Amino acid sequence: MTKRTDRLVMLGAVATVIGVVAAGYFTTSLLRTRPEETQLGAKFQLVADDGKPITDDVLKGHPSLLFFGFTHCPEICPTTLFEMSGWFQKLGPEAKDLHAYFFSVDPERDTPEIMHSYISSFSDRITGITGDPQEVQRVIKGWRIYAKKVPTDNGDYTMDHTASVLLVDREGNLKSTIVYQESENSAVEKIRNFVR
Repeated sequence: MTKRTDRLVMLGAVATVIGVVAAGYFTTSLLRTRPEETQLGAKFQLVADDGKPITDDVLKGHPSLLFFGFTHCPEICPTTLFEMSGWFQKLGPEAKDLHAYFFSVDPERDTPEIMHSYISSFSDRITGITGDPQEVQRVIKGWRIYAKKVPTDNGDYTMDHTASVLLVDREGNLKSTIVYQESENSAVEKIRNFVR
């Protein structure tokens, strides 16, 4: 490998480690709080990956999985979306009312078209959400998600971000999390209990 390739591989590995650590911190800190302190979220007016407007009302009336990431993500996001697709397949009809949303933490690059192309390679059960960077930032802060732009050697950038999937109930309240690369059996059992 060239020195440049070595550096890019190293940057990807460092970003992955930081994302996993952030996910662990996020999960631990939230689960230590009392239930009344986990009333998270934010009102928003954003754009779905089909180009249509989408608001925070989309999180009401059904259980949801929320994941925050970006389409240029080298490992955490594609792995999580692939696993999410597997959870839907394994749960089958048990997950008929379950919705899943992939919120971009990189709206500068993640247009609705790019989000749609990216997500459709994993599952038709996941809706991508992007839009105005300030609106996106409000949602990130509202859900206490860690997301930070990190410059790379080639003049581009990557994003460090929380790697947990949030389980949000019919009223839009956080009920649990699935950590990055949690075992399929554990994740499916959490979702199964959550949607009952």
